[in-house]
Amino acid sequence: MTVKQLSLPELADACVELGVPGVGLWREPVQAYGVDAAAKLVRGAGLSVTTLCRGGFLTAVEPAARAAALADNRRAVDEAAALGTDTLVLVSGGLPAGSKDLRGARERIADALGELAPYAAERGVRLAIEPLHPMFAADRCVVSTLAQALDLAERFPADQVGVTLDTYHLWWDDAAPAGIARAGAAGRIHTFQLADWTVPLPEGVLNGRGQLGDGAVDLREWKGYVEAAGYTGPIEVELFNEDLWARDGRAVLAETAARFVAHAL
Repeated sequence: MTVKQLSLPELADACVELGVPGVGLWREPVQAYGVDAAAKLVRGAGLSVTTLCRGGFLTAVEPAARAAALADNRRAVDEAAALGTDTLVLVSGGLPAGSKDLRGARERIADALGELAPYAAERGVRLAIEPLHPMFAADRCVVSTLAQALDLAERFPADQVGVTLDTYHLWWDDAAPAGIARAGAAGRIHTFQLADWTVPLPEGVLNGRGQLGDGAVDLREWKGYVEAAGYTGPIEVELFNEDLWARDGRAVLAETAARFVAHAL
């Protein structure tokens, strides 16, 4: 998503050229290209698919909408398995229209996980709940803190349900470092993502993730928390940023790799 202006073949070529060994893919471009074709492309380039994003949106009340969400998440699991990644990132979903029941929405997520986790496990895929910043609670994700994500994940085996750690969403929370330790001790850190927090946020907020080093987040400190918790997996950089998308994608990818070295290693 950081360089969504690149086609999948262009992305694969740029990663190989820059020595980036893995890529986190999003479902929409994969579906447009073809799941099997995308899997063949990344394998042929020698790239690993670190995660597939995203499943989730599991808070619907109406039975038909709920059934459709579950069916879509099963498809997402199948796509992840076809791409060779063991991790499907979940953005859990916001409040249904007209609802103010946060607790009820979170319980519906738990109920959905009860159906999806065994299905995913049979296909070698883990579900990684991503807590999003509280400003997204109403419309995108009622799971706003790492503690809330872990409370949901811990109802299931660690090899079935864990969490996604994203600095953009967690950096403000002084309870998050303890949550990272809790997640690591239980083997529930399924992926780790970096993005910076810059101000002012753009209109619409969603596409306001800053390039590494441009904002308020001590990225190296957060990487230290995750490593101290025992995580040794890949680190993704995920930037939703209109300014970056308007630039040459290869240049953005090269800049991002350089920023990772400068601000996270």
